[in-house]
Amino acid sequence: MSNEQLEMLAAEAGLSVDWKDANARPQRVSPEVLRKVLDGLGYPAENDEQISASLKRLQDQSLSTTPPPLLTVDHGTSLDLSAWFKPQTPFVLDLEDGSRLDAKLTAKAELPALATVGYQQLAIDGQHLTIAVAPKTAYSLAMATDTSVPRAWGLTLQLYYLRREGDGGFGDTQALETFARSAGERGAAAIAISPVHAMFANDSERFSPYSPSSRLFLNALYAAPGAILGERAVRIAIDETGLGDELKRLQALPLIDWPAAAAAKWKIFRSLYAAFIGSGHPLHEDFNSFRHAGGEALENHCRFEALRDEGEKLGIGGNWHEWPEQYKNPRSKAIDEFAASHGEQIGFHAFAQWLIARGLERAQTAARSSGMSIGLIGDLAVGADGAGSQAWSRQDELLSALTVGAPPDILNRSGQSWGISAFSPTGLKRNGFRAFIEMLRANFAHAGGLRIDHVMGLQRLWVVPLGSPPSEGAYLNYPLDDMLRLLCLESWRHKAVVLGEDLGTVPEGLHEKLSTREILGMRVLLFEQDNGHFKPIIKWSDDALATTSTHDLPTLTGWLTELDIDWNKTLGHIDEDTERHWREGRERERQGLRAALKQNYGMHDSTESELIDGSVRYLGHTRAPLVLLPIEDALGIEEQANLPGTIDSHPNWRRRLPADSASLLDDANAARRLEILAAARQQAAERDQ
Repeated sequence: MSNEQLEMLAAEAGLSVDWKDANARPQRVSPEVLRKVLDGLGYPAENDEQISASLKRLQDQSLSTTPPPLLTVDHGTSLDLSAWFKPQTPFVLDLEDGSRLDAKLTAKAELPALATVGYQQLAIDGQHLTIAVAPKTAYSLAMATDTSVPRAWGLTLQLYYLRREGDGGFGDTQALETFARSAGERGAAAIAISPVHAMFANDSERFSPYSPSSRLFLNALYAAPGAILGERAVRIAIDETGLGDELKRLQALPLIDWPAAAAAKWKIFRSLYAAFIGSGHPLHEDFNSFRHAGGEALENHCRFEALRDEGEKLGIGGNWHEWPEQYKNPRSKAIDEFAASHGEQIGFHAFAQWLIARGLERAQTAARSSGMSIGLIGDLAVGADGAGSQAWSRQDELLSALTVGAPPDILNRSGQSWGISAFSPTGLKRNGFRAFIEMLRANFAHAGGLRIDHVMGLQRLWVVPLGSPPSEGAYLNYPLDDMLRLLCLESWRHKAVVLGEDLGTVPEGLHEKLSTREILGMRVLLFEQDNGHFKPIIKWSDDALATTSTHDLPTLTGWLTELDIDWNKTLGHIDEDTERHWREGRERERQGLRAALKQNYGMHDSTESELIDGSVRYLGHTRAPLVLLPIEDALGIEEQANLPGTIDSHPNWRRRLPADSASLLDDANAARRLEILAAARQQAAERDQ
């Protein structure tokens, strides 16, 4: 079997045979792993015959005389069409504004730079395709804040953290709405929230916000129906379901009981839907308009949820890959027949999506009305569950036979497998980037900004065959320039800033590309040091946001007290030698932070609380255009949201904040730290003007 042919196939399929790890050491994917990954991509490579057939299929695709349905280009730049058309070929370009251009390709068979920003329709030589003309940058923070040198600040939080009276056990959009007003009154420009992607409605055991069923739709459990339908309707539903005492019990729990809380909320939603659908409610027209605007994508998601609801009766399980053939295809006759006989159930799931969409819309309106220049910053997870609704409805555009993760690195010696699927690069191109564009639009819809988790995924993703360890994967390359142009175009259309989480192994040149596009990277205080030597304030990047920590890292209090090390010791994740080295290193880092704060602010023998105050001031004085302070660090909370490498042994995604969202920022620690941050940001703005 020829390894040379195998590697040629891998290259044609977009895989990197050679790559560099986090320590810049050269690595090479083994032939055995390449074959498994190629099979997951749909290119069998077990023997020479399969390799030849797969290679021919790929090469034939690349030599096609038909252009893909969508091409991207930067505004003011000509587009090379010589692969498909001859020089001087006449064309008609219909612009979004209704105008039309009649012209010819150049002598080099280029489309002249005549079109304005937007999705323009090109008719040429009997063919029709879309030209996505992108602005040179995303909608920038300077544009959002209307300042040439932005020095803004905001808060980050997990939405479920929030509390309000009557929430039933976890945070919702009504609590977020209240919190947004409170933060805006104190001068915050933004609130970055955890992902609100759609989960699996009938499986509340899965609640990690980074493992959704679909990134096109929303987690309806976060809806606050009283804010949309009125509190009286909710009280009636609670009385009808007899859930009053259960809701009070759930609200009083120290940790979220997701299965019980979700079950209670779904019962209330069903009661509300029954009353809503059988009445002449004044919001019927708005609901019907929402369903119509959602189109095929919303209908498919709701059909998928209804199919899972009826799984036992239909004899199907939770994973659509194992369903009978007639249910695997969302466009099959069997699915249409199911929809015709289960219209009420499908309508219920659309109703739930309507409630959460309108709730998020209200929260963003509250944020902007309170004075925030950005408002909500959504969080786009790196992928979706391969058994979820997005993978089912967009099968040609998602890779459900491979899971996304990370190769072994300094932080995770065994690598990571996140159990989620990613886009197919060839599937995206083949379908005019439909799934990518609709995902961006869905996530920009109710936000003034979007954080892209693991933004390196726009260039490459570490993909692992299902059932293989994370180390047995390979990097799959994506059409980065196309995706960046589409991201910038949708950012402009929605007037929303873009943040890219670029922590970990970052491909060479990506930082520069993001910076050129006005997409902010991310710098974390805990990482901006070398063995205890913290980066000087003036050396911090001015093309990345700054923050103290993230949901996957210890809070500042937890870091200072070594709680994260304690957890890893308790759970048996580290041996005695590792623990000792870790604690010794932490002591050096703590002393380094003290030294940095002493040098800048003359702080001596500070308490933990004072060190957090100093850290907040330190970040505020950096050149970062945006500083995001986690609510945990504003309050001085010790526990972190998620401990990577754990599932049930640590209460991931279950913690709640100690006070009602309306009064949360009145806490003495929070109030003081927000004042410190606001003042430091103002001083940084005056310094850097």
